Amino acid sequence: MKDSLLHFRPLLCCFKVSSGGRKHGFVYIRGKLISRFIKTSSVLNLYCDNQKVFVCEKAVSNFKTVTFYNRTSSFYNFSSSSRQLLSWYTLSQNAGVLVVDNGLVLHPLWVRCDMSDPAGTAWFGAEPVCMGSKVTGVKLYTVTCKESTVDKKAFITLEELKQEHKKRHHPTSMGIKGSARFNLYGSSVVENTFIVSQSSVTVDFKWSHVEHILEAPPLSSTATLNIKIASGDMRNPMFEMYRELEFLQTLADGLKTGETEWMEPLENTSAVDLTKAYIQGNCTSESDPPIFNSFVERGNLDFVEQLWIRLRKSVTSYQDVRDSLKLVIEALRYGDIKPWIHRDSSSSLSKLILQSYHQQIDHVSLSGATPITMLLEMGLDKMRKDYINYLIGEELTTLNRLNHYLSTEADLQEQVIRLRKLHHLLEIVVSCRTFLTLPYDRLFLLTQSCLDHYKTSAYDEEHEFKLQIKPALISHLYQSEHPMMWGVEVSSGQGPREVRTSLQLSNRPLVDHVTFKTDYPSEAINGDMEEPAFFSTVVCCSLVSFV
Repeated sequence: MKDSLLHFRPLLCCFKVSSGGRKHGFVYIRGKLISRFIKTSSVLNLYCDNQKVFVCEKAVSNFKTVTFYNRTSSFYNFSSSSRQLLSWYTLSQNAGVLVVDNGLVLHPLWVRCDMSDPAGTAWFGAEPVCMGSKVTGVKLYTVTCKESTVDKKAFITLEELKQEHKKRHHPTSMGIKGSARFNLYGSSVVENTFIVSQSSVTVDFKWSHVEHILEAPPLSSTATLNIKIASGDMRNPMFEMYRELEFLQTLADGLKTGETEWMEPLENTSAVDLTKAYIQGNCTSESDPPIFNSFVERGNLDFVEQLWIRLRKSVTSYQDVRDSLKLVIEALRYGDIKPWIHRDSSSSLSKLILQSYHQQIDHVSLSGATPITMLLEMGLDKMRKDYINYLIGEELTTLNRLNHYLSTEADLQEQVIRLRKLHHLLEIVVSCRTFLTLPYDRLFLLTQSCLDHYKTSAYDEEHEFKLQIKPALISHLYQSEHPMMWGVEVSSGQGPREVRTSLQLSNRPLVDHVTFKTDYPSEAINGDMEEPAFFSTVVCCSLVSFV
């Protein structure tokens, strides 16, 4: 890597281009090595496949603020200097040039442009073509963009795209592939108010034999769901469970920091009074408070679980927790209650209840962090059983597969993290079941994928889970919708020498460094108009062979 950077440095440093007597005198180039593009540059992701690349841009003279160039820029046209840079890059890879280091293959180079040329060029790119360890040529890319429009006649036609490819490559045969992305679940409009959601479920289609621009994906397409669910989405059936988990997290954070930020109580009655009433009612279900209508609601809650429900809705202080637990422990010690608990309960209070069956209860000092720890254990025990009840009841997994997430051998903080992962898994699966009505076999596969991911990966709501699916299963969700992105690609050649010419139509620009002007409001771009506005991006490729 260091050798590669050293070799490329002469192309980045001291690169000066005369500006034709303009006042600014020179255009300076700066470069950086990155491993992936941000999502808005997805057109480049199609060609770079997240490999490491050099990215170059015009250096900004004002170091206090960084501004990118829009089409009305009065700066020197960067297109010509970009072409010169790519020429030098190409020469540096040509083994026929004597000064070249024959053993060195550079990373691909992409140069940001300001679209000020007549073609509207946003990027130039160059990528070495290798046969084994030898560079045999360079692919040169040109990315041109147009601002959004609802006028379909403004787009390049499929025949024109084919002719552009033939003009550059003179192929004996060509392949044509289509692609499209639809939004199935994400931001929504409720009572004329646009609600932005961090959750999204999109579907990517790929197919062959494209007939015309913006054609609907055929049912023979391959389809992949991209699932990203943010916890706490109020539309999710797991929302009430999320609120319960948030209280659990509050307790865990309090143990870690020494200070607990108590949530607003959901009950008007105090925690101590609720506990007294529960004990005096001899712990019968007749006095139980109504349990929220949870998607994973159980009917076999034991004494500790029902106590947890009361306390998590009513406690507002450390003293509330301490006094409530003291009432319970005293009632156990004096034999006033003989509650039942699940055999596999593991909380400290559950163990005291087991001891009370034999009239022998250990002394518990309800001081320091002990009351909060006991309450946290009660919640962990109860919520683990909730998740087991759903996952096992729906036959989405087995207890053996859940062992990692149910283990009580890890410390309490780690147990909370694993529970959050399990909760996120449920939010993903339940969302796909409720809103997409996915069949059992797809839900089972998705569950296994989530379990495998979170067993070794950190908790991450930004992670996109992938799921292969048959288009017919979701045809009712996308066939009446407009795509977020639609593309067609003409290709020829084989292996490293394959070349492609593509058109991408999208409801958002596929480049992030240019400010686009449009006459259409954001609602139109989001697909709320009958005829949506699309940005047009064309990527052309040329192959330079070193023969």
